[in-house]
Amino acid sequence: MSDHITEIVVFTILFLLVSGIGFVAARWRAPKDMAHLDEWGLGGRSFGGWITWFLVGGDLYTAYTFVAVPALIFGAGAAGFFAVPYTVIIYPLFFLILIRLWSVSHRHGFVTPADFVRSRFDSPTLALLIAITGIVATMPYIALQLIGIEAVLKTMGVTGDSLLARHAPIIIAFAILAAYTYQSGLRAPALIAFVKDTLIYLVIIVAVLYLPYKLGGWGDIFDAADKKFQASAAPGDGILLNVNNQIQYVTLALGSALALFLYPHSITGVLASKNRNVIKRNMSALPAYSFLLGLIALLGYMAIAAGVKPLPGAKEGTLDSNTVVPLLFDQKFPSWFAGVAFAAIGIGALVPAAIMSIAAANLFTRNIYKEYLKRDATHAQEAQVSKIASLVVKVGAVAFIVFLDPQFSIDLQLIGGVIILQTAPSVAIGLYTRWLHRGALIAGWAAGMALAFWMLWQIPNAATKRAHFGGSAFSLSEFGFDTSKTIYVGFVAVAVNLLVAVLVTFVLRALKTAEGVDGTAPDDYFADEGDPRIDRSETTVNTVSST
Repeated sequence: MSDHITEIVVFTILFLLVSGIGFVAARWRAPKDMAHLDEWGLGGRSFGGWITWFLVGGDLYTAYTFVAVPALIFGAGAAGFFAVPYTVIIYPLFFLILIRLWSVSHRHGFVTPADFVRSRFDSPTLALLIAITGIVATMPYIALQLIGIEAVLKTMGVTGDSLLARHAPIIIAFAILAAYTYQSGLRAPALIAFVKDTLIYLVIIVAVLYLPYKLGGWGDIFDAADKKFQASAAPGDGILLNVNNQIQYVTLALGSALALFLYPHSITGVLASKNRNVIKRNMSALPAYSFLLGLIALLGYMAIAAGVKPLPGAKEGTLDSNTVVPLLFDQKFPSWFAGVAFAAIGIGALVPAAIMSIAAANLFTRNIYKEYLKRDATHAQEAQVSKIASLVVKVGAVAFIVFLDPQFSIDLQLIGGVIILQTAPSVAIGLYTRWLHRGALIAGWAAGMALAFWMLWQIPNAATKRAHFGGSAFSLSEFGFDTSKTIYVGFVAVAVNLLVAVLVTFVLRALKTAEGVDGTAPDDYFADEGDPRIDRSETTVNTVSST
């Protein structure tokens, strides 16, 4: 640790600075009353263009992205670049889906996607499934933000060998995060995102200009990566895709894009915008982050050319590939700049972790607590319950890292994308049509989940020696095909989900099964700021017939 004093000092100063900003955020654009989910959980639904730019960008591009994408490129090559096209695909989907969700939510005061489903399909059961799905899928995603911080702390040598020594710095960091999120709500990550994104842009631009110069140029970097993968025995590794991983690459990119805008934290960031034009402008400009992500991914090849060797993993005989980027900065940059880079990664974990915990807490409060435990809860009671739930969510995220193998939690994040995809028929398609029957949507969700978990059960992980739940790449040979090709589990599961929903809809319609009452109107999906029909008294609890 004595060799990293400068890095530790710079990292600590910037981390404490950002934490101070988080506490001050409670007084930034402060309303008269924070005891309301619109204020604590959605920042008053008042964020303009610049704030939304940094908030949504900071929400979607996490610390795990900056650590894990290059690590995947380092280990598998071109297959890791799936993250670049999927972040390009996502923004047209935002235009098609989330602008309509913003309008109907603005009109009725919806805080979560499950609120919308409850009103649209008149089904508390379906809304409960959407809420539980969102919470379960988000938990490991929050935990994974810790991996970015842990990789940095491990590189600086501030973690020990015992369980407590290894995780104490992370627990302290998340305790600080929990404190200012509890106080300031969504305003905290919104304000911190300005600092986080500025640091990330600075670090990456310097890295892609300086490191190729130090490593002999891009030609030498790609030659070194190609040489490594040519010597690899893995059939899918290489600087180019091959016949074995092309289907997996395409379906993973598309499936990940569909999953990303369904995550509760993505929706929370969008619902905090003050009008439709803010969303439109940001969806046009946010692809700039995709360009940045492409540059970040190339750090994996630079690490190969630099001869970086990952630090040992939590278990004896394993390697922690998440340390390759921190090690690259540690070895090739002056200590002070490495400290800035480490702070950028660490702070990059705080923004999404805060938004994710707020989004998961809002799901619990609006769609479980208010729907089933206290139907007459006041706005102040909702806000208080959501604050407490956000703390519980963070504790659960820390528990993932402390008590589970980090590699296992990474696999859980891949599984999380598969899980959240099963909400697509209800949320995404539901924004355009109510043709799918509420009972059929429940049946489709059950079928998609069952198939997804069966497929995930069949997937081993050679690195961790586990026979099941080893990732999201399903071998087509399990379906009887004579091939070594793989496909993304979520893509298959959501297709089956939709197919079952369509077939069951025909059956239920033939049986004249009650469809409930649509609580929305066609023009709700085009409502905008200043609309005279805005109704803030509506809640997710509806007393009409339900499934």
